[in-house]
Amino acid sequence: MSIGTWAESGRRVRRGLRLDAGLIAFVFVALVTLLVELALVERKFAIFGGGFGQPRTIGDPLEIAAFAAGLLVAHLLFLYALFRVARRVHGAKDGALFLFNALFLIPAVLIGILAAKYQLLTYFSDAIGFQIIRNLGGGSLVDAFLYILSEAGLLALGLAAAALLYFIFWKLVRHHAPRDVRAAFPPALGWKGGLAAALAIPPLLLAVNAAGDARYALARFNAYALLSGALHQLTDFDRDGYSLFSWRIDDHPLDGSRHPLALDIPDNGIDEDGLAGDFTLAGVPEPRPVPALSGKGRHVILVVLESVRGDAVGKRIDGRLVAPNLTHLAQSGTWVPHAYSHVGFTTYSLKTLFTGALDPVDGGPSLFRDFDAAGYRIGVFSGQSEAFGDIAATVGMRRHSDVFVDAETLKEERAFGFAAPASLLVDGRVLLREFDRHFGSTEAWNRPNFLYLNFQAAHFPYHHPGMPQLLDGEPIPRGSISADNRQWVARTYWNAVAYADRLVGDLIARLKGLGVYDDSLVVIVAAHGESPFVGRFLGHGHMINRQQTQVPLILSQPDVAIAQPVGLDDLRGLV
Repeated sequence: MSIGTWAESGRRVRRGLRLDAGLIAFVFVALVTLLVELALVERKFAIFGGGFGQPRTIGDPLEIAAFAAGLLVAHLLFLYALFRVARRVHGAKDGALFLFNALFLIPAVLIGILAAKYQLLTYFSDAIGFQIIRNLGGGSLVDAFLYILSEAGLLALGLAAAALLYFIFWKLVRHHAPRDVRAAFPPALGWKGGLAAALAIPPLLLAVNAAGDARYALARFNAYALLSGALHQLTDFDRDGYSLFSWRIDDHPLDGSRHPLALDIPDNGIDEDGLAGDFTLAGVPEPRPVPALSGKGRHVILVVLESVRGDAVGKRIDGRLVAPNLTHLAQSGTWVPHAYSHVGFTTYSLKTLFTGALDPVDGGPSLFRDFDAAGYRIGVFSGQSEAFGDIAATVGMRRHSDVFVDAETLKEERAFGFAAPASLLVDGRVLLREFDRHFGSTEAWNRPNFLYLNFQAAHFPYHHPGMPQLLDGEPIPRGSISADNRQWVARTYWNAVAYADRLVGDLIARLKGLGVYDDSLVVIVAAHGESPFVGRFLGHGHMINRQQTQVPLILSQPDVAIAQPVGLDDLRGLV
């Protein structure tokens, strides 16, 4: 054989052994994104190493095998779908540009999503989910994400820098990369391959889900959560929110009344929630009647302090009272130390506070309808948007108010520039100015008044422009809020509580100056508490603990006999 023949044979062998560049890119992206997500999940949830407060870890070989199978199948399938979309967009001939975008955009987007997700978890804990995000948005995902976007200034700068970098390299690839790059991968599955995957993957994931710890760990991974979420929707046959693929598996997929966390109807012989058999009712106290208001009553001033915890009463920092006005009012009036919100979201809490119903309906009884029917003049001065989460509509607030001032009507005076309903906040001094305008004369008190004031000072991020610094130190910048700075965060929060307390003192001084305080019932309460990184959690609404559920409840009238504990649903009847 001649030397030329040998050379040609070698070239053919090398061409045959040459790997498809698209396959190499796929393997590279899969490894990088998988390793990054594994590292983040392990750091956050310790699914292998365990740790304090971590009851679920993957240890035995069966769990490891189930975890690895579920993770690889979901991750590779998800990446395959992304590569197929990218391949179709670029066409068969543009291999170089396809490779560039696959190697640049796909990892960048996936890692960017991970970064955003874990930044969110540093604020809200691993308990965050779509339902909690929706609740934070007053029942609207749109409002919730608009609120989140108000945190995104640095993210926008990062995205702009990434876009510029991408554009520069895209131009270079477009004009200088060779056109004959072999990048045919990934091939189309075809209907046979698609059918085989559709038939094989659900049973595999069902088997993986049988390993509880593996299922718990896999739920932390985006691709698996996306795939199992789709299967969950397909197998939630009775539409009760649980399925064969939900975190808590539905053992009765065709019975909508029986599922995990279902309401167990007592003494019916059916175990609806699957826990400890059928619930046996030992007796229920009669509901407390709510008497009707009639005749000339006292003035009622209801003050809601957003995100103020029950332990604000008597709280001392550096030897000084954080809330001296609340503490004095608790000593001279009636203090209910065991008062609780049933839910950590303002919208639901306020609806219950005004109506006395845990699940109020539009048009039902409420304090606004009560006082309007009794001939009271009604005034609303709220530092938040009362349209947020349909609060005003549900309780008849706007319809039955003679004076209505909230963060929507005062939008031009909002503390922050962002105008999403969930982000609106108006300083309490502006509300007191509006109080003076409408109720600042003795003539305004010739008939009984019902006033509702909502001070937002203690809401996250615990400081807004113009808030005075009443405790020593400086407020923490919004970008520095993290678990590592928990003491600084807590001090900023308590300064906000101190400011809310000062606003209460200013209001009481106005009532006394008008000569109407002694003929008024002043009620101080909060919609929920707050965790400024107490127990590693920040915020409210996602943990059942004392910090997030216990609220201050103080009445200016002394010696009111109140059976404790008290919930927000008791307030209407109490007033």
